Amino acid sequence: MFLVTDLLVLLGANLILVQALGISTIFVAAGNRKNLICTAMAITVFTTIGSAGACAVDSILPKSAADLRLLLYVIVIGAVYICILTGTYMLNRKFFESVRRYIHISAFNCAVMGTLLSISGRAYDTVGGIGFKGYILGGLEAGFGFIITALMLLAAYRKLNSSKVPASFRGFPAMLVYLGIISMAVFALR
Repeated sequence: MFLVTDLLVLLGANLILVQALGISTIFVAAGNRKNLICTAMAITVFTTIGSAGACAVDSILPKSAADLRLLLYVIVIGAVYICILTGTYMLNRKFFESVRRYIHISAFNCAVMGTLLSISGRAYDTVGGIGFKGYILGGLEAGFGFIITALMLLAAYRKLNSSKVPASFRGFPAMLVYLGIISMAVFALR
């Protein structure tokens, strides 16, 4: 039972539910299953690769220059963004055309930057750090949590936008209340 609870907390208590990062992107993508899944997968790629870059930045950057960390993270995500765009373009132009908008939406999403800052904070708080593997796993956790949360919001999207919901509450307000209730439930698992 403990293992199941831990798994739920790791996957559910992610940046979206706990810190409300990336909500606007999910709301925009929630209207279409393909958009939502592709956006969530692209964000997972960026959080995972970006976490590796954050590990490199944190290992090189002295503690006295910690104020530069955010700027360096933006540069890392920018470099990952350019590499992914270039790589998909060279791989297959038709594939590039179909995924390019998801790459654009996901690259500088606040969930990606929030993941890097959260993992870095976790590394500074842990005695001896969390190492490269910890950064990568943290990026994957956040990305998979984003996918699971996106699927939960997709399931609720149609019902919260139906004619049964009062017009003034329909859409974004109803989704925020739903997200708040789910956040409290997941937070209680901690």
